Amino acid sequence: MKKERPRGSERVYAAAMDPLYRKIIVQSALGLLFFAAIVFFCAGTFDYWQGWAFIAVFFASTMGFTAYMVLYDRPLLERRMKSGPQYEKEFAQKIIVSLVFILFFASMILPVLDYRYQFSPVPVFVSVIGDVLVALSFLFMFWVLTINSYAAANIRIEESQPVIDSGPYAYVRHPMYAGAIWLFVGIPLALGSWWSLSLIVLVLPVLAWRLLDEEKILRRDLSGYSEYTHKVRYRLIPHIW
Repeated sequence: MKKERPRGSERVYAAAMDPLYRKIIVQSALGLLFFAAIVFFCAGTFDYWQGWAFIAVFFASTMGFTAYMVLYDRPLLERRMKSGPQYEKEFAQKIIVSLVFILFFASMILPVLDYRYQFSPVPVFVSVIGDVLVALSFLFMFWVLTINSYAAANIRIEESQPVIDSGPYAYVRHPMYAGAIWLFVGIPLALGSWWSLSLIVLVLPVLAWRLLDEEKILRRDLSGYSEYTHKVRYRLIPHIW
């Protein structure tokens, strides 16, 4: 009698045979090479432990996300893959997402250039703290994704989509953005720069624009969202805003 394959092994086997998952593997490998090229080209050297540490933390975190979605939540994976201005329906969101992409790459390039020319170097322990902040930011966003399987990378309302009011959504209405703020704080420190922290002055208004415009869409298209805003008052930071 043929022995049945264990359930966990079935997931792994199915993932290995799925064209979508093979596409993800290729994209992840290319993404790793692209990030490494940016970091070490801007640094002008491979002798840059902060760059190696950041890449290791960043990709371990993103691959952990991906592994979870591959094994347990394919619909979420498909939603998260549709990221970028081309997937947004609203014109304002196309602009906002383009700005977010620009700021994200600026938050990588400027700290590396700062490190290279030693404009505002940080102590070793501060870079370590930066890597910890990056990892914690990803862990928080992972928590958000496990609570809300509808957390797409673009603004979209699915048929029969519920309003999520548990987990972090019981405290703020946009916990994913709250977690992303700490990512923009951690990256410059991890890569060895004080001055690049000033980018947060640009990041915050763009994220605020994003979530305020998103709320207009959610109030309009997601049943029960207006009632949820009365239940959970704060958008991003408890007891502040």
